[in-house]
Amino acid sequence: MSDIDTFEIFLTAAPGLEAALLAEVREAGFAAAKSVPGGVTVQGDWREVWRANLCLRGAARVLARIGEFRAFHLAQLDKRARKFPWGEVLRKDVPVKVEVTTNKKSKIYHAGAAAQRVEKALVESFGATLSKEAALTLKLRIDDNMCQFSVDTSGEGLHKRGHKSAVGKAPMRENLAALFLRDCGFDGREPVVDPMCGSGTFVIEAAEIALGLVPGRSRSFAFEQMASFDAAAYAALKAELTPQEVDVSALHFYGSDRNAGAVEMATANAERAGVAAITQFSHHAVSDLMPPDGPAGLVIVNPPYGARIGNKKLLFALYGALGKTLMERFSGWRVGIVTSETGLAKATGLPLLPLGAPVAHGGLKIRLFKTAPLR
Repeated sequence: MSDIDTFEIFLTAAPGLEAALLAEVREAGFAAAKSVPGGVTVQGDWREVWRANLCLRGAARVLARIGEFRAFHLAQLDKRARKFPWGEVLRKDVPVKVEVTTNKKSKIYHAGAAAQRVEKALVESFGATLSKEAALTLKLRIDDNMCQFSVDTSGEGLHKRGHKSAVGKAPMRENLAALFLRDCGFDGREPVVDPMCGSGTFVIEAAEIALGLVPGRSRSFAFEQMASFDAAAYAALKAELTPQEVDVSALHFYGSDRNAGAVEMATANAERAGVAAITQFSHHAVSDLMPPDGPAGLVIVNPPYGARIGNKKLLFALYGALGKTLMERFSGWRVGIVTSETGLAKATGLPLLPLGAPVAHGGLKIRLFKTAPLR
């Protein structure tokens, strides 16, 4: 692999959201985008790896597929790993950790033994520094005797935008929120209301989309510690992705919560994200929710759904109150509700559209329940 090569880049997503990520990736102009289980693959060079990390809202991680070879036993894996051009990708002075996954179709089935062989080859043939706490991860997937090497170029998950320090008890991850907004048809040109806003994720994501802000602008990435990194080229890319001034003076994004601490949290997070001018957070119950002045838009909410069984009756009452408020006051608005419980979604009494795929999130299967504009 050399700097001018294109290679496969794997953009990971929560299972169930591959189609939404594919739409975003195609819109962003990545080449040969294809949906696969657990994400989307594209073809590109290192610049495209950087761009994917910086600008894709829905991706969870960006893996650069740096090469592959067949190996039928550990000695063969060791020998071929020693011949791999690690110096084109890794730096000797930057620690790396190795993670291996295997399947039963392969002769090499012991992931731990395979990891030891690769680690030994890295140290003895290349002089790599190994550390279990390394920010840079080399991944080996052995499938049907094919050994495929990838580097996790993101480091921390991409839902960590770098400007949110305060989160609630059960936060909606930013990359999920972005894909749910997209799935609801949001394109940055309509108001958004979240009546149970928590730390403000839906509202802040919507405001950033409206302003054209790239999600990775406030953070660093693992690729900055790789041999393939060019600081000047990366600085030029960031400058290129800086948005033009957008007039969104007529557009606002609203969050509210019955928890005063959550409202303070969301307000502080919006300030750090640079969207305070077009966001507004208030402290009140769902039953006191009123539509803002101006055109109809999208109400999107991630209500509690993982409560203890003893609290289920309270949750049914909460969802019922939400549905009643929206039906009575939000004519013309579309609604999106994220929950793991179909029964709770139906308790809103809202005219729900046919369901999409379930989405894996925190050990649960959640779904986005949507409506057409309310009448």
